[in-house]
Amino acid sequence: MKLAEIISLLRLESLVAIDDVDCQIETVCGCDLMSDVLAFSQEKTMLLSGLTNPHVVRTCEMTDIKHIIFVRGKRPPQETIDLAQERGINLYLSPLSMFESCGRLYKAGLDSEPMRRIV
Repeated sequence: MKLAEIISLLRLESLVAIDDVDCQIETVCGCDLMSDVLAFSQEKTMLLSGLTNPHVVRTCEMTDIKHIIFVRGKRPPQETIDLAQERGINLYLSPLSMFESCGRLYKAGLDSEPMRRIV
């Protein structure tokens, strides 16, 4: 799914826009537990989270996630925005809940990440 479609679908406000809106997003991960993001995420994934601290950006940097959507209209501190800009990670705000955001993306045909078993 193109980023432009997601922006429209979730009524996103852009905070840091690095990528072109025509870039392709393949999977989505809705998560507030960053250890799960580290364990299960893959490239070309978009993260939806209610956490707005800089740790979210650092986690995404480690997992090559380039797009973060903060749900429930939660605005991150300037420190988080500055770090995302510095690290080349796109940040957006959605007024929608995590549940509704994930549901809209799923209904529109965006896949969730396949679960990998941790041994």
